[in-house]
Amino acid sequence: MNFRQFFDKYFNSHSESREKHWDENLKTRYYKGTKQQTIDAVVALLKKEKQFEVSSVQADRGEIGANIRGGKRAFIVVTIIEVRPYKTAVDFSITSSTVLPFDFGSSHKLITKLYSQTDKSLTFIGTGLSYD
Repeated sequence: MNFRQFFDKYFNSHSESREKHWDENLKTRYYKGTKQQTIDAVVALLKKEKQFEVSSVQADRGEIGANIRGGKRAFIVVTIIEVRPYKTAVDFSITSSTVLPFDFGSSHKLITKLYSQTDKSLTFIGTGLSYD
């Protein structure tokens, strides 16, 4: 991790996963299942935790919006794209709303936590597969 990556991780209020990310934990993850199955699994995962409040589900666009209540407030956008039949890509985007202009890496850690929980409920295929 170079200085810029360190700065982006800890002194930023926004983190998101993407296909070509420098951090292996924040690369797009692929799961086995249809778009609707994946949406249902992620919504169930978010509703199971009492700190999350699902604010919108746009199944046709593959987007889920959720708020984090309590301690560290944040807004989560989950994007789900069906790449092929029974192969879906899942990306998280988290923006923290804190008094300071940065969240000391909590949005980064939350994406990692959400991915590990999603891995337990869906069949994980791999990360960053479109660039392999």
